[in-house]
Amino acid sequence: MTLKAFITGVSGLRLLDEEKAFLKEVRPCGLIVFDRNIENRDQLKRLVADYREAVGSDQQFIMIDQEGGRIQRMRAPHWKVWPAGARYGELYKTSPAAAKLGAELVYQMMSEELLDVGINVNCVPLLDIPVPGAHDVIGDRALSDDLEAIIELGRCVARGNLNGGVLPVIKHIPGHGRATSDSHIALPTIEDTRDVLEQTDFKTFKALNDLPLAMTGHLLMTDLDPDLNVSVSRQIISEVIRGWIGFYGLLISDDLSMEALSGTIGERGHDVVEAGCDVALYCKGIFDQMVDVAASVPDLDGKARHRFDMAHDQIKPAVTYDIELAHDLLSRLQA
Repeated sequence: MTLKAFITGVSGLRLLDEEKAFLKEVRPCGLIVFDRNIENRDQLKRLVADYREAVGSDQQFIMIDQEGGRIQRMRAPHWKVWPAGARYGELYKTSPAAAKLGAELVYQMMSEELLDVGINVNCVPLLDIPVPGAHDVIGDRALSDDLEAIIELGRCVARGNLNGGVLPVIKHIPGHGRATSDSHIALPTIEDTRDVLEQTDFKTFKALNDLPLAMTGHLLMTDLDPDLNVSVSRQIISEVIRGWIGFYGLLISDDLSMEALSGTIGERGHDVVEAGCDVALYCKGIFDQMVDVAASVPDLDGKARHRFDMAHDQIKPAVTYDIELAHDLLSRLQA
């Protein structure tokens, strides 16, 4: 079945009639859900099922940002409260084995809640390395400030999701940790040299370059491309993300709605795909903008469709795990 090379948001708790007609006609390759789309378990489960029915395709990515900490879309009292990424790094300093096992089992336990409502993609792990003086948009979302800890914990987070039947997304490739502004509001500029970035920020992504999905960061890295930010820079995507880092999975742009990008929403969709992103991500769910994005991006075909299919094929049935141990480790991380 033909799909469009974009993942969309929708407006609210239920699909509007115009949204159903649009989805049936256009068939994006995925849906991302946010707080505005979530009320309780039964409602969210129905929304996801209605989306799948409207698109008419079983081969879909249903995505969420369920990191834990301040970035958690499915919240109490209907779902568990999950620790921020930094808690794993704190535990890693004194008990690396417990931190790694905790990252794996806690994210597998989280995946049970996601699968229960039909979500099969979680936008974790963050592989960004925060540095002193950077904007706190990453902050305690980061797994650690130590490169090797991020690599080890990131692998465990990814494994936990995969073992739970949910695909992980490494982000924000090639590294958001040095950004001095929030890309939701403005375009961050990173002026460090490529040599410095290859020895630090890029290494975490290179170490996990075998994972199926990655999300770009909207970042201006002046030593790599002085004019274009990562998501619209063919040079950076080709030479750094596909080249030096060696990521060959499905590359998804960060949200087209973010103010780090310029131009109309349709131009942004065109530009990220033209630069080498396989899929454009549009999160806001404003209907006219959904239409503009759909018109601006191509069908998902060629290498992009192959990468999409390969990633989707990695969704496997959840495996059993020690639930009592997982709860013990979760309690330790929340203490």
